[in-house]
Amino acid sequence: MTTSERQSAFSGTREVAERLQFDVGRLETYLSEHVPGFAGPVLVSQFKGGQSNPTYLIDTPLRRYVLRRKPPGKLLPSAHAVDREHRVISALYAQGFPVAEPLVFCADESIVGTAFFLTAFAAGRVFWEPQMPDSYPTERAQVYDGINATLARLHAFDPTAIGLGDYGRGEQYVARQVARWSKQYRASEIERIDDMERLIDWLPAHLPPEQLPRLVHGDYRLDNMIVAADAPAIIAVLDWELSTLGDPLADFSYHLMQWHMPHADAGTGSLLGFDLGQLGIPSLDAYIDLYVARSGLDPRPHLPVYFAYNFFRLAAIMQGIAGRVRDGTASSALAASKAQLVRPLAAKAFEFASAAGA
Repeated sequence: MTTSERQSAFSGTREVAERLQFDVGRLETYLSEHVPGFAGPVLVSQFKGGQSNPTYLIDTPLRRYVLRRKPPGKLLPSAHAVDREHRVISALYAQGFPVAEPLVFCADESIVGTAFFLTAFAAGRVFWEPQMPDSYPTERAQVYDGINATLARLHAFDPTAIGLGDYGRGEQYVARQVARWSKQYRASEIERIDDMERLIDWLPAHLPPEQLPRLVHGDYRLDNMIVAADAPAIIAVLDWELSTLGDPLADFSYHLMQWHMPHADAGTGSLLGFDLGQLGIPSLDAYIDLYVARSGLDPRPHLPVYFAYNFFRLAAIMQGIAGRVRDGTASSALAASKAQLVRPLAAKAFEFASAAGA
């Protein structure tokens, strides 16, 4: 899949998949009663992106909205927590952090079939490729600086001070994540992958030192944010499903994976092989320096272990998508291709584990 094909494949909306359709009239009635100023008629389409929780564009004559729901069907334990997404977005919006304006959360499954929340529509651009092919060097540099500053700001919040002190356990984050994703991987496992077996054994005994718990996004990358239509500014960070309290350096080093990401036809973004200086994108070392200066946190002494953990975690996430394809609950038309990523991601994870002494 070429760069232009990826941008086209993931951008915009399409007709709602048959198994993800719901009673639009019932939704319109509910929103008219619970969202100030809401008025139909309603036109619903489905965003092409959104691998995990189905996400819809809700068009009305006066305003556009975004609805995000749990998928129907058999789900992995603790996954697809749209109630948590709504909670963290609400807390951050109150702090002036760039997220879409939260409007309502609905736990009543009779409205669209599963729990959902509604936000305002943030109009702007989504870049599905980290090299930002339709941009230019100055803009790329400014966007990357904004991405870096936004994550440093997220990690600077005192969770208790913004009402999220009980949003997660926080301590022993990486250890718990390794255990969680090992379990999720087993629940979705289709075939034996030796590198994943080695990592499941090695990681628990080779964890990085504990960090003071902070709010972590869990899937922080360029294609999970909206850039302003007419400026290199981050106006909304999306997809908070994996957010919790935890290790900010684990969160930051996950974001750094694009500098090492294996290229794949499934559309996973990678900066490998590009002339970053010519593009205006900072080198990995320069980008880390920016974050360290802003946050006072430094991943460099333990970066190979963080990378091993994060590539393992992403491989397990992709295996979960493959499992949803198997079980018939995957929300994206491109989900099946994600299964192809599990082996190369596991191999990259074990490469970093080997660099750390495995």
